[in-house]
Amino acid sequence: MWQKFSFIFLCFILGIIILFSGCRRDESFFEGKVSLRFSSDTLRFDTVFTSRGSATRILKIFNPETAPVKVSLSLENGSLSPFNFNADGEIGPDIDGLTIRPQDSIYVFVQVFIDPNEPATSSPFIIEELLQVKVNDNVQYVLLEAWGQNANYIPTTDAGGSVNLLSCRLNEISWDDPRPYVIYGILVIDSCSLVLPPGTKIYVHGGVVRNQQSVYNDGLIAVLKNGKIISRGTPQDPVIIQGDRLEEAYALASGQWVGVLLSSESRGNQLDYTTIKNSLIGIRVDSLAQLNLLGCRIYNTGNSGLIGRHALIQATNCLFFDNGKHAVELAHGGSYKFNYCTIGSYFGQFEAVSINDYFCYETPCQQLFINNLNTEFLNCIIAGAGEEEVLMDKKGQNNIYQFTFKNTLYKVKNLAGNQLYNELIANSNDCITLKGGEKLFADRRTGNYQLDSLSVAIGKARAVPDIAYDILGKIRKPENPDAGCFEK
Repeated sequence: MWQKFSFIFLCFILGIIILFSGCRRDESFFEGKVSLRFSSDTLRFDTVFTSRGSATRILKIFNPETAPVKVSLSLENGSLSPFNFNADGEIGPDIDGLTIRPQDSIYVFVQVFIDPNEPATSSPFIIEELLQVKVNDNVQYVLLEAWGQNANYIPTTDAGGSVNLLSCRLNEISWDDPRPYVIYGILVIDSCSLVLPPGTKIYVHGGVVRNQQSVYNDGLIAVLKNGKIISRGTPQDPVIIQGDRLEEAYALASGQWVGVLLSSESRGNQLDYTTIKNSLIGIRVDSLAQLNLLGCRIYNTGNSGLIGRHALIQATNCLFFDNGKHAVELAHGGSYKFNYCTIGSYFGQFEAVSINDYFCYETPCQQLFINNLNTEFLNCIIAGAGEEEVLMDKKGQNNIYQFTFKNTLYKVKNLAGNQLYNELIANSNDCITLKGGEKLFADRRTGNYQLDSLSVAIGKARAVPDIAYDILGKIRKPENPDAGCFEK
């Protein structure tokens, strides 16, 4: 009797459970805007790989709401990404409909697969990806960052947005490792000479940095008063300084990093056969800083290529082209000498060369600061798409303002009525005024600024005894050499 009653009672309870479970409504999910919380906004894979391998990092996603949420996860580059992930047993690169319980969290396991011995065009030095996390109509992102090449990372792989000092007590440091150098953050050289042997390759990782005080572009090489940079490239083995994105799509992209800054009174800086490209500016040389350039190429910059502000600059056999502003900008006076340089401005609306004797530190200008100016262009080509490719301005009344052009081909019409036009003509010796239809370069549209076989620059230079070679190491003719950095 008792066994029969127990069986009937058990069936009754089971029936009640089944009845209520069948009638229970589906759980309601939160439908408003949700701001999920993450254990980190950036996942860094900071291992420098020495063989094909992978690394895994863990991301925790927390739901702060009092109701469950449905989450979708996806990688920006989908199946083409070197990253992948799994969450709740499901594998990316796309996962839809994951549930995070109220006041609860899930773990996402992110993995990266890298072959550091692949070409940098397919496995860049620094690999970035965005993990998109979507709830309802709100999308949040987590940055995934890994290092994919065998390289020297300066100072470390997590130094983005920071200022880092390179110092050696007034001694010398040589970057002579055959592996490339990747600069991360802002590198400041002080009380030290940084020497770059032939063939050194430097890749600067730039990007926008936001902190509580400001927003600025990252990726800068700054040389202070007691520092200097000495680059010893050769025509056969030049030194390369550029952005770290080596994919074909970025080959001509400017503004990838800030550039090189020589701060006030930095002396002894020497760049031989060095290429600087894809930056905001090429090189800026500040008050009384000194720089010698030999056989250098500065191009694909978002702003001016070479900037001198009350500086001391000498450039020989150099090429400046495809700059977003002036190819060469000489402001606030200074002492400048250009020998056998080719300066082109076929990109943008600015003149190839800008020269003035003043600077103003505020906008609108309240006070001009004037300095003496002494500038010489010898055996150069100054050309471009505009009618005027030499912009000259003078604000000082009692200061020295001297400039000479010798055996130089330049494109000027009337300097927009500038009163200095007559002085320019008076201070020009054996120069040629370009009209715009002459044969000049082989194919400047593709960046080939070597001389056309019918170029008007052939034989127009005057021999300089201590400059026997051109930018490629070709011997210059002893009599009537060619103007510009290339000898035909």
